[in-house]
Amino acid sequence: MDAPIRMIFYGTQQFAVTVLQVLLKSPMIEVGLVVTQPDKPTGRKKEVVFSPIKTVALQHDIPIVQPDSLKSWVPEMQDVDLAVVAQYGNIIPERLLSLPVYGTLNVHTSLLPKYRGASPIQTAILHGETKTGVTIMKMDKGLDTGPILIQEEITIDPDETYPQLDARLAVVGANLLARTIPPYISGSLVLAEQDNSAATTCTQLTRDDGLVDWQKSAQHIYNQYRAMTPWPGIWTTWNGRRLKLLRVKPADLGSSRPGRASAHDNAFFVETADGALEIVELQMEGKTVMTASQFLSGNHRIVGADLGI
Repeated sequence: MDAPIRMIFYGTQQFAVTVLQVLLKSPMIEVGLVVTQPDKPTGRKKEVVFSPIKTVALQHDIPIVQPDSLKSWVPEMQDVDLAVVAQYGNIIPERLLSLPVYGTLNVHTSLLPKYRGASPIQTAILHGETKTGVTIMKMDKGLDTGPILIQEEITIDPDETYPQLDARLAVVGANLLARTIPPYISGSLVLAEQDNSAATTCTQLTRDDGLVDWQKSAQHIYNQYRAMTPWPGIWTTWNGRRLKLLRVKPADLGSSRPGRASAHDNAFFVETADGALEIVELQMEGKTVMTASQFLSGNHRIVGADLGI
């Protein structure tokens, strides 16, 4: 193809920024339109903050649209060769997926058909996976069911949190996509159908996904912390109030009563099914963020108490 590849880009989060920035460096690609979610008020003052992708699109003078829904939306951009989706966050109707000449590609953060759905990175961490990767796939009307162009596998570090792994996968996915588009457009790339019998799915996270079950192993709860950082975060309850556990780490401490709180040398621990977690930083409902020693100095009655009941 002699002329640049005219592209619509769907994305919202920082992950999408990394992908878009790589595409903008390619002389073969012309991003003619960015589709992102509507601006949302955040914080106590409800100030409107642009999505990360909108900020970058404005810097590069790329036209932006932010429809509440894509059900009836029709892009004004004509002669679209390709569309790319990277953590957009809304359902894209089939009519829009097939609108570009070469269809719509998705940068999906798992090794499909494993972990189809909305939270593949968090789910991989939560399940204690040691490997994951990126799949570049052609989207169809199903949930991440389309044919695969290419995949790249990476190792998950044992202490890696969701934001850290998300950032690494963004770089991998962006470079993989940029390398894959030319042979895909030229027709020299053979697409592979997914094995639906091997598929697993993951769902959108809710606040309740962060609730700690102290009857689980210390490693399971630590994986939950890694996966749920920064949202919804992990939490428990004490005296009927929510207690956010903002920084934790496994501790070499025996357990005899899951959920029991203890303190040693100004360090704060909670026992699990097979050990304990050290709570490094936490926040009681309605209070400010505190270190463990700060919290214990004003809440010594928690020592010996059972949390989460």
